[in-house]
Amino acid sequence: MHLERDGDIAVIVIDNPPINAGSAAVRQGLMAAIETLRTDDTLQGAVLIGAGSTFIAGSDLREFGQPLIDPQLPTVIAAIEACGKPVVAALHGAALGGGFELALGCDARVAAPGTVVGLPEVTLGIIPGAGGTQRLPRIVGIPRATRMICSGERVPAAAALEAGLVDHIATGDLRRVAVAQAKQLKGRKQILRERPVPVAPSAEVAGAVSAALKAGKRRPAVQAAIDAIIATAHVSFDDGLADERAMFQRLRVSREAFALRHQFFAERDSAKHPTLGDATPRTVEQVAVIGAGTMGSGIAIAALDAGYRVLLLEQDADALERGAQRIHTHYATRVQAGKLNANAAEGCEDKLQTSLDWTELAKADLIIEAVFEDLGVKQQVFQRIDAVARPGAVLASNTSYLDLDAIAAVTSRPHDVIGLHFFSPANAMKLMEVVRGKASAPDALVTGLAVGKRLKKLPVLTGNAFGFIGNRLYAAYRRQCEFMIEEGAWPEQVDATLQAFGFAMGPFAVADLSGLDIAWRMRQAQAATRDPHARYVHIPDRLCEARRLGRKAGAGYYRYPEGGQGPEVDEAVHELIAQCRAEKDVVPRRLSDEEVVRRVLLAIVNEAALLLAEGVAERATDVDVVLVNGYGFPRWEGGPVFWARERGAAALQEDMGWLAELCGPGFVAGDLRHLLATES
Repeated sequence: MHLERDGDIAVIVIDNPPINAGSAAVRQGLMAAIETLRTDDTLQGAVLIGAGSTFIAGSDLREFGQPLIDPQLPTVIAAIEACGKPVVAALHGAALGGGFELALGCDARVAAPGTVVGLPEVTLGIIPGAGGTQRLPRIVGIPRATRMICSGERVPAAAALEAGLVDHIATGDLRRVAVAQAKQLKGRKQILRERPVPVAPSAEVAGAVSAALKAGKRRPAVQAAIDAIIATAHVSFDDGLADERAMFQRLRVSREAFALRHQFFAERDSAKHPTLGDATPRTVEQVAVIGAGTMGSGIAIAALDAGYRVLLLEQDADALERGAQRIHTHYATRVQAGKLNANAAEGCEDKLQTSLDWTELAKADLIIEAVFEDLGVKQQVFQRIDAVARPGAVLASNTSYLDLDAIAAVTSRPHDVIGLHFFSPANAMKLMEVVRGKASAPDALVTGLAVGKRLKKLPVLTGNAFGFIGNRLYAAYRRQCEFMIEEGAWPEQVDATLQAFGFAMGPFAVADLSGLDIAWRMRQAQAATRDPHARYVHIPDRLCEARRLGRKAGAGYYRYPEGGQGPEVDEAVHELIAQCRAEKDVVPRRLSDEEVVRRVLLAIVNEAALLLAEGVAERATDVDVVLVNGYGFPRWEGGPVFWARERGAAALQEDMGWLAELCGPGFVAGDLRHLLATES
């Protein structure tokens, strides 16, 4: 933090790399600079500007779990408002959270093109705590403020100008424009606390509140944010500010906030890959996708959205046409819904080439295979790719669980082969596993990671093992749920209990949605290597043998009547389960909801420990990243590793003994030490 002079304007430069986080030191520096502004009669105003590539991209989250060091941000903003001289915030890069609250406390805001502003605190289990819930409604009104704050919306510069969140877009030098704005104010203050809150129709307010509660799953921070925003219509600014701060202080030390901060840091750390050294990504501008089915089309859409030129390749003309139509329908629907303008959609579609000619692959920098999940089929495809792909192209398989090394082995260039495991729908799901084969070159892997970031995915590096990280964990989770229905629970109880815990869907509803035959093929592929003494539940196999393959067949764990509103409990499934229990002489017992959740978490934690020991996962927290972003684990619970660390080593070890007895023969206990050790 330092203060420079531009005539009679103080330029206060915030310099706390890499993102100018609003730490205690930054706040102390700001207070000193504002005091200089207040007491120096030669200064008529000030500009706040960030050094480097951003303004203030948020507060230092590491402070939030501890007693906050004075001066706290509300005190800094109060000093700006009370100093008697105008202060202009010069925004570039990101002005988020406390950074945007600081800007809202200034007398004007000037933004460079490309700036984004927003208050994402609710996504971290807290609310804006330095006046964001009180000042924002005075600009945009209560309904819009509710939508912005409760969703954590990030608003780009042009939209921010239109909404009044910023006063000017600086087309030239940001600092020069901001200094000129400070001079134009001629010593006048124009603080937001003095603005009235625009009156909004009660129906509009109610609609915004209802939508925010639904989208935010009625989490405590969402409700608290709504309460603080609604209060602006009927309490004084100072009372609203005090109530907001009290709610913020209570929420920031809640379990949910700790869990969400854990997930935030886990996602940030998942981008660090010291084992790849200083490898640099290969250049990728042309992406080829082989397979025009639902997955291949989704991958193509993700690549088109990221600005890549995309070749969609098929061997069947009808399948290619269906894939192209699927992509066109996607963009048409987005335009119709107002989520994309027509020119942008047309620009994306213009970058798409479809072909039946495999020699076209020679133009691609990255080739992604997205064909049927069968090793023989994928090996045949990679042999054909190897024959035509240019030297240096990255060859990626979208396999979900097959052996990447066996796929790479059929090529003359296994060092160029990596796995890129997308999750369905590929254009929407955030998670992407980047799979390291034994021969995968570091620069091929960092290329996969870089492409994932450009696709706006969360790429997680994983070793090559059956199911990688995600499907391996999910298999353990599903297997434990199968144990429980064999012991006495019903599928609908397990699903309802886990959905109440926070999973997006229960495991049996998910199995029906994806198709029971997918997991059936996985089990068949593993049959030869399965421990014959290990406990094995035949219920899902019996369902598949009865052609109950899930929603697509109209029946799976549930039945799906034509024109029905969703899954319905089917007594035929109860009878099938009861028969399987009888064949094993299992006397059914009642399982409590608490037991269902506890066993699921323990099963996942144990499998995570095994994955760490085998080197499949690089760090324990990658498990939480994968399950939250790819498998519907509730973000506000932090993840199973967060839960395990919270539980503690002694209690967890006792739990694992209990789980081992319930699981019976074949249970392999993982070493919990690496999982419980926090990363530095």
